[in-house]
Amino acid sequence: MPHAQQFEPEEFAPAPARSRRSWDPVVKITHWSIVTAIIANALITEEGSGAHIWVGYALAAVFALRLLWGLIGPAEARFSAFPPSLRRAVGHLRDIRVGRKEIHRSHNPLGALMVYAIWCVLGLIIASGIAMAGPPSGALPGSADQAGEVSRHLVAEQDDDEEEDEVKGAEGSESMWEEVHETSVNLLYILIALHIAGTVFETRRSGREILLAMLPGRA
Repeated sequence: MPHAQQFEPEEFAPAPARSRRSWDPVVKITHWSIVTAIIANALITEEGSGAHIWVGYALAAVFALRLLWGLIGPAEARFSAFPPSLRRAVGHLRDIRVGRKEIHRSHNPLGALMVYAIWCVLGLIIASGIAMAGPPSGALPGSADQAGEVSRHLVAEQDDDEEEDEVKGAEGSESMWEEVHETSVNLLYILIALHIAGTVFETRRSGREILLAMLPGRA
């Protein structure tokens, strides 16, 4: 007579192991460098100062590296791993509503849309900042020598009506870029708050160590 098959009670079944996530070093370095630059220019440097502008240049360089890494980096870091898709994002919302959990090798569809939104706003901040400050040069932006040179240049040409019109046009353009820059920065803060909230929510919902995965030293 065959032995009856024995089943282990469900309460004694081993709990499923939590899925661990880790990003490659370049993603981690660029992520935290961008975070540091944003915090520095928001809380430490004075707006329009030389330090503020040079932090912006550093931010532009790190951001360019991250975009390049999205083309040549490992699979999880590439743009192809998390393409922006409104349809997939809506599907992910349905999954959340019914309690369905799916493992994603990179950002989930909602997270992907947020990442691209942050990158677009970040690019606008960098572009508007460079439009106001100009490209990097040997002199520290906002330094006394550079300011004095600009002042002498304006005084020398103040009697020329044509040049004066050009200066007024430049001032109007700078004012426009200042408004774009300030609006983009405020929008970035909102997106960052939503990004943090979404990351915490998804970590609690899926049980994956999303927050810990971005920390340095995690394999």
